[in-house]
Amino acid sequence: MDARRFLQDVGSTVSGEFAKNRTLLSFEEYLQLFNGAPKLQARNAAQYLKDAIDSFGTDQVAHPVGNIRRFKIFDAAQEGGDVRVAGQEEVQNAIYRLLGNFVRAGRINKLILLHGPNGSAKSSLVEALKRGLELYSQTPDGALYTFNWVFPNEKLVKGSIGFGEKTTSSGTLASYAHLDSDDIAVRMLNPLREHPLFLIPRAERKKLIDEAFTNTSKSDALPPSYLVDGELSSNNKKIFDALLASYSGDWLKVLRHVQVERFYISRRYQVGTFLVEPQMSVDAAYQQVTADRTQANLPPALHSVTLFQAHGPLVSANRGLIEYADLLKRPLEAFKYLLGFSETGEVPLEHMVLQLDEVLIASSNEKHLAAFKELPDFPSFKGRIELVRVPYLRRWKIEREVYDAQVTTRTVGRHVAPHATRVAAMWAVLTRLKKPIPDRYSSEARTLIERLSPLEKLKLYQDGEAPDRLTVQQQKELKKLIPSLYEESDAYPNYEGRIGASAREIKTALFNAAQSSDHDSLHPLAVLKELQSLTRDKSVYEYLQQEIVDGYHDHSEFVRVVESDYLDVVDREVRESMGLVSEAQYLELFERYVQTVSAWVKGERVQNKHTGAHDKPDEARMGEFEGFVMPKGDDANEFRRSLIATIGAWRIDNPDAPVDFARIFPDLFKRLSDHFFEERKRQLKRNVENILKYLGDERSALSSKEQSQAKSTMDQMVTRFGHTEASAKDSIVFLVRKRYP
Repeated sequence: MDARRFLQDVGSTVSGEFAKNRTLLSFEEYLQLFNGAPKLQARNAAQYLKDAIDSFGTDQVAHPVGNIRRFKIFDAAQEGGDVRVAGQEEVQNAIYRLLGNFVRAGRINKLILLHGPNGSAKSSLVEALKRGLELYSQTPDGALYTFNWVFPNEKLVKGSIGFGEKTTSSGTLASYAHLDSDDIAVRMLNPLREHPLFLIPRAERKKLIDEAFTNTSKSDALPPSYLVDGELSSNNKKIFDALLASYSGDWLKVLRHVQVERFYISRRYQVGTFLVEPQMSVDAAYQQVTADRTQANLPPALHSVTLFQAHGPLVSANRGLIEYADLLKRPLEAFKYLLGFSETGEVPLEHMVLQLDEVLIASSNEKHLAAFKELPDFPSFKGRIELVRVPYLRRWKIEREVYDAQVTTRTVGRHVAPHATRVAAMWAVLTRLKKPIPDRYSSEARTLIERLSPLEKLKLYQDGEAPDRLTVQQQKELKKLIPSLYEESDAYPNYEGRIGASAREIKTALFNAAQSSDHDSLHPLAVLKELQSLTRDKSVYEYLQQEIVDGYHDHSEFVRVVESDYLDVVDREVRESMGLVSEAQYLELFERYVQTVSAWVKGERVQNKHTGAHDKPDEARMGEFEGFVMPKGDDANEFRRSLIATIGAWRIDNPDAPVDFARIFPDLFKRLSDHFFEERKRQLKRNVENILKYLGDERSALSSKEQSQAKSTMDQMVTRFGHTEASAKDSIVFLVRKRYP
């Protein structure tokens, strides 16, 4: 590689990006930019964050209460390095609504307090917003600008204030913004990153912004009060006034010293965002600038002006977002200033008042919030705080996403066997579920609700799967109650999702399981052992101390419940790997039944594929099939009509998609599969035993056909279901011991 050529190429790229992104502008150039996109430049921090969220787009995702909007800003960035926020769509929408309220009001007048149990993703939600702001600020629509003061050196110009005008062939220099560094004596940065529009007198600025909103706004949003009524900071006001006096009131000459600069929000460098940990002090301070010898080259007009430079978390987060982690762990006196700041946007210091524009988001666990509510000052705070609840997840597949993203072969240093995170996620969610309150429902629904087990409730929340023990009509009625069940305890202090195992605790259990010497991978059996061990630490984990109520909060039993589910999954994988009955056969049988039932419902005849004659639907054949798949106690006629109605409803919702019976009726397909394998249980047991012999020391005792079949089964377990040979063997041995003794 030619080093010089490489450096030249990189230099050319950086210079091109610098010019393309319009990093440095004169004030006149910035005003032209403003006139081209006034709504983008006249934004406060709430509007900017809302626009950042919108820029990533949205999806509609399934949810127990119906489809719900998910904001893609909470998904992992394409370049990686950040973790996706799993679930929590209700919280995402609540934050977005509050930002919308701030925008419509024209001011950020409240602090958003995310509250929930430890490890419920409060910090992850805010981190995703910060990451989104960071990425958005790098886009053309997300460009942010502030200004600095520039004073040329004496060799370049002379004047009454020490720095006058540089004469050129075309007259006087319009701006010092683009001077080379050698020609600049002092460049005074703006740590508050104040908006360039503050340099325009308030009356003219208000007229400019009002006109921009009148011409471009299609909403009822008010112009942000931060820009309309805001003023320069103490420092910049002193510099502005000194220059204006030196130029005998010539405002245009003052603007020559203004250099507008684009800045980018950065988490690492704490620009436009800041994380404040629990501490004792007010989060802003100042230091004297004129006492700093590096500012000795200030122009004479400023020598008699005492300048103070603000610094601290609030200053760093200006024009962006500040996060207060575990806010309520601070003593009350340490954050009382937030009362005024959240309402006025101002923080008084000894020598100045800081006027800031930033979204305030804090977090707290439920214990500290409950204690805070008991304080006499709470009513004063409540009017300036918006509470947003962040509970634990209650859908196990969403919970599993948390572990799948963070518990990987790279992080644990060994293979992650299939279903290791499944058993962990199911157990975690089971610990969080509360027994429903039957008295809240009608007498018809009460019977269905009061018999609902924790596992049944878990499946109901996840996929809307009703218990097999219910009739088709009862299943329909129960599914209608899912939204009510899910929101049943929302109004209670001890809501569902407040107490239970946290994702942090489960991740620790998974990492511990990965170190098991009994397996060559992070195996579900090792995870089950860790969970069982965890249930014995009742003095450590508060949720383990709950009273068992009709199977709820029985955490040791939950280990056995998820173990049984794991056995079901492995059993199904082994069966399918053996290929005793193919999925195509199930589908063909089911389609034939649907065609017959459809004709029966319509009163039509069915063509006999052997004779070609059109016969009445065969009641005996339909009854035989229904014996496999229909819940006990169901009326056959009602079952058939319900089946056809469900297919019809699916066609309406998916007019262009082929009918996927396995997706529409997963419970029926499972019963059909179980029936076929029950009939072949003896053959299945023999095949499983042959697999163990094949993997052990008795391979030679098998015939070549048996060896071939065993090898084919293992190949399917590895390629189709993601096992290693060793992890598959461990699973099959466990299956044989538990299910095929």
